[in-house]
Amino acid sequence: MEEHLRSLTTESRNEKTMNIDSVNTMDIISAINKEDFKVAAAVQEVLPEIETAVEWACESLKKGGRLIYIGAGTSGRLGVLDAVECPPTFSTPPDRVLGIIAGGEKAFVRAVEGAEDKEEFGENDLIEVALTANDTVIGIAASGRTPYVKGALRYARKVGAKAVALSCNNNASITKEADIGIEVVVGPEVLTGSTRMKAATAHKMVLNMISTATMIRLGKVYENLMVDVNVSNQKLKDRAVNIIETVTNADYDQALKTLEKANNQVKPAIVMIKTATDYEKAKELLEKADGDVRKAISIYED
Repeated sequence: MEEHLRSLTTESRNEKTMNIDSVNTMDIISAINKEDFKVAAAVQEVLPEIETAVEWACESLKKGGRLIYIGAGTSGRLGVLDAVECPPTFSTPPDRVLGIIAGGEKAFVRAVEGAEDKEEFGENDLIEVALTANDTVIGIAASGRTPYVKGALRYARKVGAKAVALSCNNNASITKEADIGIEVVVGPEVLTGSTRMKAATAHKMVLNMISTATMIRLGKVYENLMVDVNVSNQKLKDRAVNIIETVTNADYDQALKTLEKANNQVKPAIVMIKTATDYEKAKELLEKADGDVRKAISIYED
């Protein structure tokens, strides 16, 4: 490596926790809690860069492209975690938001030695999913120097995809391989180098922002409700009915019956009740509105 670990903020010793091994449990968890307070403030500092990432992700998905997270270890797991929540939350096809982890799916539950050490591994994994210029790639590495992520971002730019580097160090090496860098500097960890702590929390927050804001921009939210929730079990069906009741003021029976007439799709069910139309008309209105419930209702009223 061209950088020494000791020079990285994520590998620095935290002077406030030097004696954490000699204090009681309440002092330990209080120290962790105090450090965690710093995370949201650090994320706030990079909101402009996050905004750019959201705009690129929106553009990619509108063009039929994908949002792809890629990383190793904890960073890779966070990307996978955010990606797999998109289909049930927003009814996105599983191949539209992808999480790729060095070493493959088995690395999610058990570390794969050496999987992150070769730049070509990152490139090869993006080749494997047939990366195109329509995609947005977010490479995640707390240290900002992981070879696997560097290779992935370099290849992303080579094919014309948007490349975003997400790290927790200033002037991170992966930023140099990307179109933009999101560098969330949260400071030294409570346990030196344990980036599963503040760094991982920061990255979880950023990834939540990117996916959620992107889906809101794509019309998958009405007011602050998940109107594109995938009704795949009874709990989610109950949630869907509750959303319809909340938005339309319909009673439970009407909301349930309308949801079933709408093939368990919340958005057309809302439009059906709000506009007193049938399923086919509601689908037509939503198509004209690019899936935006508020716009679909407005089109009908106009």
